[in-house]
Amino acid sequence: MTAYQPLTREEVASVIAGHSKARRVPAIIHFWVHPGAFGANEAAVNEILARFPQDVQPVLIKLPGNFRGQIPESPHYAWLPWEPIVTGESGAYDSNFGLADWSRLDEVLANFPSPSYPGLWDYATEAPDGRYRLGQWWFCLFERHWSLRGMSNALMDYYAHPDEVHKLFDALTTYYCGVIDRAGAEARCDGIWTSDDLGTQTGEFFSPEIFREFYKPYYTRMAAACHKHNMAFWMHACGNVMQFIPEWIECGLDVLHPIQKHTMDEALVARRFGDKLTIFAGMDVQQVIPWGSPDDVRQEVRFLMDTYWRPGEGRCMITAGNGINGDCPLPSLEAFLDESFSYGTTVAARKKK
Repeated sequence: MTAYQPLTREEVASVIAGHSKARRVPAIIHFWVHPGAFGANEAAVNEILARFPQDVQPVLIKLPGNFRGQIPESPHYAWLPWEPIVTGESGAYDSNFGLADWSRLDEVLANFPSPSYPGLWDYATEAPDGRYRLGQWWFCLFERHWSLRGMSNALMDYYAHPDEVHKLFDALTTYYCGVIDRAGAEARCDGIWTSDDLGTQTGEFFSPEIFREFYKPYYTRMAAACHKHNMAFWMHACGNVMQFIPEWIECGLDVLHPIQKHTMDEALVARRFGDKLTIFAGMDVQQVIPWGSPDDVRQEVRFLMDTYWRPGEGRCMITAGNGINGDCPLPSLEAFLDESFSYGTTVAARKKK
């Protein structure tokens, strides 16, 4: 039995739009908790989660596999029209690649997957329940680029093969915009959430000039496609992405996650950008969650809300910065949820000065 009721779609939308009518700070924590990773404590984790609602209704979008045959029921629903043939030598995840030679790009584009794929929705039959419906897929442009080309190749492509990168990004964006159109028209989504981890712990993967040339036009198209259906455009981007935030705002981005702890100055982010987009604040899963005490967790929740919530406007939601797994002590998980809901109610009641 939960002491809280989920926020309505109108309440969450008002927080994102900057004229909050929400009873508390929106909390979207369950999405990041992986009960199966807790082993013998899986049931206890599920019991904790059951005591608190999630303020969105996820609509998971099934994107193509990298290679033909990776989705058995639709073997041709793939980015690359061939079986896996090339992998990197180091064994690292981001060294694997399938598009080793740009000379095959025309073949790839001629066989590109269609956003009309009938199995696009994992939860297509789940009817709206009054919560904010959030369509979600991972790997947008940068992450899709390096997953096809390998990280080293991808970072060189901006200089060695710029025309090919634009052709690929244009095709990806056309596909994504088709998905966004369907999410608005068919799945009745209120927002679209995707990901591009453009930052390391200390800085961005590439310069603002690269962002403006290769990313900004395509993010702008996706944001416009969302807004055409009155949907907000959400982005997950780990690492230090400080230089890209004003560019994303100009693209039309509405929500940014997570402002990763220890990579950027949260107060500076809030001061410079907090009136221009909503911060989907992520609890630190590198240090506070695994190593902090429950009191440390509660203090961090208060810090995030005090930093990002704008009285009378909102512009802040609370979640985890990334996956919460078995290294999270159960008392800390419970403290995270309890403080997010209890203190989130107190914060939302503050009046605009």
